[in-house]
Amino acid sequence: MGMEDETRAFLVLIANTISKVLLWMMANVFFGIYMGWGFFEISPDWKNWLYYFLFGASFVLLFWHLKRKWKI
Repeated sequence: MGMEDETRAFLVLIANTISKVLLWMMANVFFGIYMGWGFFEISPDWKNWLYYFLFGASFVLLFWHLKRKWKI
């Protein structure tokens, strides 16, 4: 028993979306928490500024990409 093509494409789209968001989250957790770039003592260092800039830019790009993918 085969699955309909439209249903299969929809489920693949959902799986791809979840995997991309989880990969983005894991990368941000790694660099933000494990590498310590998300925290600063008294004032932010250049690594903190770079992390937060890339965090925001990558979030905007991820959102834009997923919005384009879901436009079907």
